Amino acid sequence: MEFRQIQYFLEVARREHVTEAADALHVAQSSVSRQIFNLEDELGVELFVREGRNVKLTTIGKIFYDRMHLVMNMIDDAKREVKEYTSPDKGTVRIAFPMSMAAHTIPTIIHSFRMRYPEVKFQMTSAPHKDLINGVVKGDFNLAMVAPMPNKNKVRKIKGTTLFTEKIVALLPSHHPLAERESIMLRELKDDFFVVLSESFVFRDQVIQACNNAGFSPKIAFEGEDIHALKGLVSASLGIALIPEMTLIDNTPRPTVMIPISDANVTRTVGVIYSSERKLSPTEEVFYQFLLETYERLNDFKN
Repeated sequence: MEFRQIQYFLEVARREHVTEAADALHVAQSSVSRQIFNLEDELGVELFVREGRNVKLTTIGKIFYDRMHLVMNMIDDAKREVKEYTSPDKGTVRIAFPMSMAAHTIPTIIHSFRMRYPEVKFQMTSAPHKDLINGVVKGDFNLAMVAPMPNKNKVRKIKGTTLFTEKIVALLPSHHPLAERESIMLRELKDDFFVVLSESFVFRDQVIQACNNAGFSPKIAFEGEDIHALKGLVSASLGIALIPEMTLIDNTPRPTVMIPISDANVTRTVGVIYSSERKLSPTEEVFYQFLLETYERLNDFKN
């Protein structure tokens, strides 16, 4: 089994098309087809089902793809480790995060880090909560900021640290009867219509659970695919929303108001996770320690 064969196999599997894979690899289609044939011949199994010009992974092909995808990520990590060993302040950090952190949290922390290490580069990806955890396990990225922190007893193969606990606040139209209040109890919103994220988002579950804990089930009027969509729906007076406080820093829509919720349990944990089966690269270890130190100082300051 040759390294080139694995590269070609992974590219064909991702694109499900031999010609497109060959174009991406900058080689002849015949070369890709030959290497795939040789690989299947050596393994003694068919990795693809041919459907005209398109291909689909077989059942064993999918298993082989998952294993080889993980192996290639480990090889890439090893190359970076060797390169960064002598210069961890010039390497690359591969990190993923939810969209709710894209506007303020991630830019702020990266700016602070690059003030100290200006030559470090970042490869950044945004993804839903479940994909962040799976991506760390599979090696698609080595670090992920997540909210909430996953239950370590339920999610295997990851480690991590809670950085801080964030308040969940109510976002109301500016003409709402409670808009002038300094704070509210969550149960005071039981008669309102809510706008929430779609069912694929873990934050939606947190909102519904918080309402249930307050003694009611939220009446859902509209669903959105990101936090900014919820803000727009609230500003159009189509409902109220529970929003992570960090997403409203310097970004509260004009026809809305942010009201703190005085219920003690309406919060979410925010932290950073990594794989328990792989070491962070030297540069990523520097960044990870920077995160811990920064938020430890911020938490001490708040207390």
